[in-house]
Amino acid sequence: MSLVLRLSNVSLERGGNTIVDNVSWEVTSDQRWVILGPNGAGKTSILELAAAWEVPTSGTALVLGEDLATGDPEEIRPRVGLASSGMAKRIPPTEIVVDAVVTAAYAAAERRGEVYEDIDLRRARRVLTEWRLEGLTNREVGTLSEGEQKRLQIARSIMTDPEVLLLDEPSAGLDLGMREELMSMLSAFASSSTAPAIIMVTHHVEEIPRGFTHALLLANGRVVAAGPLNETLTSDNLTKAFGVSVDVVNNNGRFSAAARPQ
Repeated sequence: MSLVLRLSNVSLERGGNTIVDNVSWEVTSDQRWVILGPNGAGKTSILELAAAWEVPTSGTALVLGEDLATGDPEEIRPRVGLASSGMAKRIPPTEIVVDAVVTAAYAAAERRGEVYEDIDLRRARRVLTEWRLEGLTNREVGTLSEGEQKRLQIARSIMTDPEVLLLDEPSAGLDLGMREELMSMLSAFASSSTAPAIIMVTHHVEEIPRGFTHALLLANGRVVAAGPLNETLTSDNLTKAFGVSVDVVNNNGRFSAAARPQ
C-alpha cells in the first residue's frame, strides 16, 4: 500500500471564483474512491488536480509523490490513466479502435503514420479483450455505440498500466443495459488485487460499482464527508451534499437513493 494522492488544504480558483475550497484528502493504492456531489461541486476539478492538469491556487497537492507546484506534469501524467469525455473528443472518429488504444502509450490522441512496437500492439489487443472490444479492433471509433465508446476510453486509460486510474462519469448517457454491463466490468476490475487505485466521479449512487471502497462527498467545493463507502453514503450525508432530503438504500453493495415523501 502506498500513497498516490494527498491534498492538504487545497483551494483552486478560476476567474475569481473558488472552485475547490480548502480540501484535504488522501488516497492510497489499495483504495477505490467515488466522488459524488451536485453540479458545480468541484468533482471534475478534483479529478483534474489528480491528473496533474491543474495546479492548486493554495495548499499542497502531491500526486504519486510529486508536488504539483514544483514537479514536472509531463512526468506525472503518463503514470495516471484518465477516461473522460474531454479525452474522447480528442480522438478522431476515423481512427481505428486498436490505434485509439495503442496511441495512449505514446501520449498521442491519434496515429500519424508511426510504426509501433509489437509489444505495444499486443498489449493494446489484450486490453481490448479485457473490455470486450476484441471484435472491434479494426472498426472506426465513430461507428461504436455509446457503451463501446465508454469501454474504449477505459481500455485506453489502462493501456500504460497506470498507478492511479481516473474515471469521469464513465456511465453517463448509457441506457440501463449498457450501464449494468459496464458496472459489472468495473466491479470485476476494482475487485482485482492487481488494479491500481481508482477515483471515479459520478452524480448518481446507482452508478457506483461493487468493489469500490470509499466515497468523497462534495458541495460548493468543500468536503461534506469522506471515508469508507458504507459509513459515508448515508441519507444524512447525501441530504447535506445535494440539498434535498433523500433516503439511501444499500442492496448487497449497490446503492440507490430517492427523495423522501413529503
